[in-house]
Amino acid sequence: MTLDIHHDPVARRFYTLVEGSEAEVTYYYDGATILVISHTGVPRPIAGRGIASELVRSVFEFARSANLKVRPACSYAAAWVQRHTQYADIIV
Repeated sequence: MTLDIHHDPVARRFYTLVEGSEAEVTYYYDGATILVISHTGVPRPIAGRGIASELVRSVFEFARSANLKVRPACSYAAAWVQRHTQYADIIV
């Protein structure tokens, strides 16, 4: 599945629309260099398809390109990081 993931920096979230349902990852900044993932949400009708994983990956790619560190404060993002060690260098 190819997702059309959008970043809304004003609302501080990444989101995608799948079959009329919106999935999102929200974040905030702790200082100037730490992005904190605060919530990952995927509605039940579209759950189990890897959507949350792709959203979190998009956040990490954004953070890396912006020279930010990431603190995965939500449980999903924290578990995701354990499976994707290629981002260990930007975890705080």
